[in-house]
Amino acid sequence: MSDDIQRVELYADYVCPFCYLGTKSFEQYRTQRDEPLEVDWRPFDLRSGKRNPDGSIDHDAEDGKDDQYFEQARQNVRRLQEEYGVEMAQELAIEVDSLPAQQASWYVKQEYPDQWAAFDGAIYDALWQDERDIGDEEVLADIAETVGLPVDDVRSAIADDGLRTELEDRFSMAQRRGITGVPTFVSGERVARGAVPPAQLEQLLG
Repeated sequence: MSDDIQRVELYADYVCPFCYLGTKSFEQYRTQRDEPLEVDWRPFDLRSGKRNPDGSIDHDAEDGKDDQYFEQARQNVRRLQEEYGVEMAQELAIEVDSLPAQQASWYVKQEYPDQWAAFDGAIYDALWQDERDIGDEEVLADIAETVGLPVDDVRSAIADDGLRTELEDRFSMAQRRGITGVPTFVSGERVARGAVPPAQLEQLLG
């Protein structure tokens, strides 16, 4: 990334509806901004505490989230949908595992950086607009083909244990930096947490 262009780090997980809403708010902010701005995506695993040693999710693991928590989350999603003018096919994606999508995205970010933004956006849209399972390799392969990426390379990346280890290291780095939830926007020493409105992003980055 160019040194003379302002950059914002964005910690996010595709299965977080507030990350999707946060990206929509961020897009609205960027349309109002005159100066260029680059996004440095930093992967974060919301399900890290529920993963088995093989990486699969233990859906029965206790995480302190009950029906009341999820109902409050749904209400907040509906409120932000209305505030940002965003339509979504679903409010939560509790059963979807984002790890394959994050691994594919991490690979694309490194090997095909010019196409990463399109791939990133297409993953979000597949889940939140089309209700597709972004934990499915076939779905990710289809998304890759749609944005013009080499499908076989993306399939290989999803199965690459070395990339998985690298991605898990990134998750650990985020936690060491004090990132406890997503989305989190970081610009220098300033931080904005949550799907904040464009005006708050302007304060962060102005």
